[in-house]
Order: sequence, then structure tokens, then C-alpha cells
Amino acid sequence: MNMQAMMKQAQKLQRDMMETQKQIDEMVFEGKSSLVTVTMNGQKELLSVNIEAESLDKEDIEMLQDMIMVAMNDAMKQVNKVVEEKMGAYTKGMPGLF
Repeated sequence: MNMQAMMKQAQKLQRDMMETQKQIDEMVFEGKSSLVTVTMNGQKELLSVNIEAESLDKEDIEMLQDMIMVAMNDAMKQVNKVVEEKMGAYTKGMPGLF
């Protein structure tokens, strides 16, 4: 393979990776934990927090904080899984890139 062909292949790979990352960034992920639902985009930006307040007593604030944390972590795990699945095809043999 000549150098020019290698460069074209590298440029195509870069374009494909950028397009895949754009698709992931535009996805919406929903994390849940009993009374709490959080929505986050593929850039791991929090879009919304929904709390089922009618099921909550004022004394349950500490429990609510834990539920928010669990829901956030659930959404982040979903983002990480999709990134690994979609970007992994480009990064085989290059651990730690994403």
C-alpha cells in the first residue's frame, strides 16, 4: 500500500469516527432509579431530572439524593456502553482512546 492510499484511508477513518461521535452526541439516554428519572445526552450533559414527588416524604431527602446518583450513574453507563460499542470498531488495538 502506498503512502497516498494510507493517507486516504486514515482520512476516511477520521471522518467515520467523527460522524459516529456526532451520532452518539445527539442520542438521548434515560437513567432510572425507582422515584427518579434523569435524561442525558451523549456528551454526558444532564438534560432533565424527573422526581415522582407524590411518592416522597420530606424526610426522604437523603434517599432522594441517593436515587438521583443511581439514576445519573445508570445514564452514564448507557452512554459509555454505546461509545464503546460504536467507537470500538475504530479503536481496536488502541486501548484507552475512548
